[in-house]
Amino acid sequence: MPTMETENNSNISRAEQLKQQANEAFKGHKYSQAIDLYTQAIELNGENAVYWANRAFAHTKLEEYGSAIQDGTKAIEIDPRYSKGYYRRGAAYLAMGKFKDALKDFQQVKKLCPNDPDATKKLKECEKAVMKLKFEEAIAVPESQKRSVADTIDYHTVGSGPGSSYVSTKITAVSAAAALMAVLVVYMGTKAATMVVAGALAALLMVLVTFRWGRCNDGFFTKSRTLELEVEPQYTGARIEGDVVTLDFVQKMLDDFKNQKNLHKRYAYQIVLQTRDMLRALPSLVDIVVPEGKHFTVCGDVHGQFYDLLNIFELNGLPSEDNPYLFNGDFVDRGSFSLEVILTLFAFKCMCPSAIYLARGNHESKSMNKIYGFEGEVRSKLSEIFVELFAEVFCCLPLAHVINGKVFVVHGGLFSVDGVKLSDIRAIDRFCEPPEEGLMCELLWSDPQPQPGRGPSKRGVGLSFGGDVTKRFLQENNLDLVVRSHEVKDEGYEIEHDGKLITVFSAPNYCDQMGNKGAFIRFEAPDMKPNIVTFSAVPHPDVKPMAYANNFLRMFS
Repeated sequence: MPTMETENNSNISRAEQLKQQANEAFKGHKYSQAIDLYTQAIELNGENAVYWANRAFAHTKLEEYGSAIQDGTKAIEIDPRYSKGYYRRGAAYLAMGKFKDALKDFQQVKKLCPNDPDATKKLKECEKAVMKLKFEEAIAVPESQKRSVADTIDYHTVGSGPGSSYVSTKITAVSAAAALMAVLVVYMGTKAATMVVAGALAALLMVLVTFRWGRCNDGFFTKSRTLELEVEPQYTGARIEGDVVTLDFVQKMLDDFKNQKNLHKRYAYQIVLQTRDMLRALPSLVDIVVPEGKHFTVCGDVHGQFYDLLNIFELNGLPSEDNPYLFNGDFVDRGSFSLEVILTLFAFKCMCPSAIYLARGNHESKSMNKIYGFEGEVRSKLSEIFVELFAEVFCCLPLAHVINGKVFVVHGGLFSVDGVKLSDIRAIDRFCEPPEEGLMCELLWSDPQPQPGRGPSKRGVGLSFGGDVTKRFLQENNLDLVVRSHEVKDEGYEIEHDGKLITVFSAPNYCDQMGNKGAFIRFEAPDMKPNIVTFSAVPHPDVKPMAYANNFLRMFS
């Protein structure tokens, strides 16, 4: 009979083999398979910190940051001097925007590996992020005192003459000061703290002087803003004639985008502001009616993959009154053509409101856009003012849709409590940044799980819910099906919870590395049975995903 020592040695040996297999799966971007293999290794030898840290890394690749933090913490508990445990946990904290927690972990990495240049570099980037966060908190205006950027812009008069209305002097000045300080924080280390303070005082003084100058000599600002937004005679891009966004304009804009040409700010303002007006008038839960004999298409996350969005339209037709779409959140971030995606969707909404419906995802938020690229992309391609404008418009997006009273469509998932009715969702005051708990948070962040009941979120936000939760929600609201997005799937979709829940994801080869297909769902009235269409990624210009993301996050991608 084998002794206990022999059995333990066998388990340790088998665990190492599983780890090697998991490492190979990881190299092949098969992160779910890698997690399964690391889990098997842990079951055989749970006291090896390397297995936990490696599994944390795989969880991070799948954006399961909550699980990555748990695994990193376990690795640290097993071996408090294992630097990779702190490193993996710190990276997950960074991805969630928890910079102060990340800073503590990278300080520990530096302490354990004082001569590691990579650890030093990442610590400095984390310190800069925390410094920038503190500065932003210091100059933040209370919500009750904030003025809408959109309310300061009248695109009808932009570029029409010396008295053009663009945006208030104060907003321009504050944005300029904030941008100046952001640059200071990024390029100055912690040892230059006194210089940063001096710079902050100088920036505030600049704002005050700017306000006084603006009041005494408004012509200075009028001239500068008019020149910025006047449509130059040499501009050859798409133009909107009057207030109406036409199909001809949209098609010309799409052609320009395909050739990596930007839309003039004048028309970008018009599209975004008109979309804002339409979205503000909608309830938090929108009812959609598909007439008998007609069809309706639901798409999942697009994540800035503009050329794959065009491919959806090639396969399924352009949005129109007879070919309507619902895009189910996460239009932006990660992909480096997010601005092109959002302007395309907004332009179709302006062209024909019933041709396209838009739902909010967890990435339609300031905190995500700041980290994952959309904010940087908008600042690069348009201006700082548009960063604030998009943030406002994202707060107007509805949270969920019901198609023909039977199909409930939401970006994330269901709730931490039973008994939530559709009327409760309609009653949500959504005009804000997403909270960290409650119904709105759970609609945007939650995920299904195979086991019944509820569990902690693998993302660290929201929760995981089982098939029994889905079944009760559908029964209590007289619904047949939940359609949600939010998760990359190898085939572009996954059917779960006894066929009562479908995940649809429309960004193929996500981030140019996952190798997944994309999918969309066509429903035909009146039976509303889902017909799932899958597709592969198409080529795009050589601009890498995350090209506009914060520097510290690119270091971990």
